[in-house]
Amino acid sequence: MFFAPIFRPYIMWVRPQRLLLRMTLTPSPTSIRYSQPTIDRAARAVRCAPFRLKLYAEMITQSVSLGAISVDSGGGAGLSSARHQYATRPLSELAAEAELVWLIQVGLLRREVDGQGLTDSFRLTPLGRQLVHRWQAEGRVDFRPSFSDRFYNAVSRWIRLPF
Repeated sequence: MFFAPIFRPYIMWVRPQRLLLRMTLTPSPTSIRYSQPTIDRAARAVRCAPFRLKLYAEMITQSVSLGAISVDSGGGAGLSSARHQYATRPLSELAAEAELVWLIQVGLLRREVDGQGLTDSFRLTPLGRQLVHRWQAEGRVDFRPSFSDRFYNAVSRWIRLPF
């Protein structure tokens, strides 16, 4: 008890310094460095996905729901999909979700989470943001995958290991 008043000012003085160091050393999302094979695999997955760059650019600023991407057989969400032009071809909800889940596994997207749990909305990860910013700086509008891109992407999806 005798030492507590003596050390208390020291502890109070050190803690703000630690907080200041933590705040200044926290990396920004653009400073994360990824290996070149990771970036290549992610870029190949985006080129082979049936989505336009407009969708990924929209995911930078806000989450995009699955209903806005897919075509509903009832015609409700199909109108929004045609209006937004996120996909290169009409996609059912199941096909759109399968493509989005692959992009999640590659590390480009993440599911949006609210207080109740998972939602049907998606956002970009820092890796996805880096790729989209690079493509926007290059002035790219859409993607044209080569035969080797499609082949390697199909092999990666087929032989993906669960670890």
